[in-house]
Amino acid sequence: MRWSRALSVLLWVTACAEKPQESDPPHVQEILAWRQKRLERLQSDTGYLTLAGLFWLREGENTFGSDPSNDFVFPAHSAPPRAGVFVHRDGLTSVRALPGTPLTHAGKPVEELQLPYADDPTVVRLGDLSFFVIRRGDRYAIRMRDLQSEIRKSFGSIDYFPVDPAYRVTARFEPYEPAKQIPIVNIVGTVDTLPSPGAFVFNLRGRECRLDPVLEAPTDTLLFVIFRDATTGEETYESGRFLYTDFPANGEVVVDFNKAYNPPCAFSPYTTCPLPPVQNDLAVAVRAGEKKYVRD
Repeated sequence: MRWSRALSVLLWVTACAEKPQESDPPHVQEILAWRQKRLERLQSDTGYLTLAGLFWLREGENTFGSDPSNDFVFPAHSAPPRAGVFVHRDGLTSVRALPGTPLTHAGKPVEELQLPYADDPTVVRLGDLSFFVIRRGDRYAIRMRDLQSEIRKSFGSIDYFPVDPAYRVTARFEPYEPAKQIPIVNIVGTVDTLPSPGAFVFNLRGRECRLDPVLEAPTDTLLFVIFRDATTGEETYESGRFLYTDFPANGEVVVDFNKAYNPPCAFSPYTTCPLPPVQNDLAVAVRAGEKKYVRD
């Protein structure tokens, strides 16, 4: 398709724009390589730019298809007017295809299928569309991706602050024993409580700073930081930014704000981004990482 060829050209141009050079300092090479991978993930078929629907399930039957009279309206380029029904009861969801609707799962036709909520969800496909169940608090929704998403087609580029080693800091790790349970509110108003194993304490631009990272899942190998700073809402995205770090070693951890990035809600309205806890609001301006995304 024409849009697919255009996307391939955009990916090639983006990849070439900041390709690490052997003459770059090692830290600059690391950050430029990280940026390339970040863009590849964002623009991939499973990246956040392909999100095209977020449908909150009601108890009972929820019809879907391209006809506007359905409970959930899907794009007409892939969905027939009456495609099927999601049945949601007591936290359990299944999908049932109406006759003639070519639903598939793992490459096989689907007439009816359970869609359990899981970290590795059961994905059903319909043409260029794919969908699965997500849960936020005690609410469940159908998340839909579309390979022909207008958000993906119109994506331009990400603007960054210059790579600055001053924003790569070694923090002291102050453990919480037991882990501190932190309520994390998201943009749709639901709350998840996540454990924080301890605080990062460091100096940045002459100020002592403190951040509470959280562990998103017990088996994760990275800690997740959601933060605001003095640039938030002006130079950077109004809801804050994200950052991952390794686990501490010998009481210390490297926090590299050059890898701070915009949450998915900066690009798509079909997301449920977590918001920074109040204690992660830094008084200092963090002019590193991604700037506010501006649609072309």
